[in-house]
Amino acid sequence: MTSEIEKCRQRLFEILKKDAFSFGKFILSSGKESSFYLDARRVTLNAEGAYLCGKIILEMVKNDKFDAIGGPTLGADPLVGALGVLSFEASHPVNTFIIRKAPKAHGKQQQVEGPLIPDGGTVILVDDVATTGKAFVESLDVLDKIGIKVNKCVCIIDRNEGGREEVKARGCELVSIFQAEEFLK
Repeated sequence: MTSEIEKCRQRLFEILKKDAFSFGKFILSSGKESSFYLDARRVTLNAEGAYLCGKIILEMVKNDKFDAIGGPTLGADPLVGALGVLSFEASHPVNTFIIRKAPKAHGKQQQVEGPLIPDGGTVILVDDVATTGKAFVESLDVLDKIGIKVNKCVCIIDRNEGGREEVKARGCELVSIFQAEEFLK
């Protein structure tokens, strides 16, 4: 990583540790119990946090070929906003999208919202935290049904509780900015 990106990563770690990390007894979306919680939305919905995540993720995918970048609502929502703006600002605009939990009951009844992705297109999925990989796997299923290939999955924090393996079993790589263990030190 470039020194600018490494500085961004260090600053992002600081604000995640301060504003998003807590010890206690928590039930995760996977249903698992955990002694710590990383509420990344406290950082991705913050202007500085969104900026840092966007800069780092764009660096992580700069050599990948893709037609759009997006992910499951709600974790991906602030990330795709930042990615779209920062990519435009860097003169390499990328289209973004959001995957709804279920298709809309009205209008075009779409489940994937955003600019049209070409038939047979390739995308990158983003999310805030990966635990079991459930949100990524569900997103892979939705995109597979409409003929969209996923090149890579990217998250801010991988809790290392099976998500990487679940995504790999679907033929996709999961990469992260941080591992949960880094916050436990």
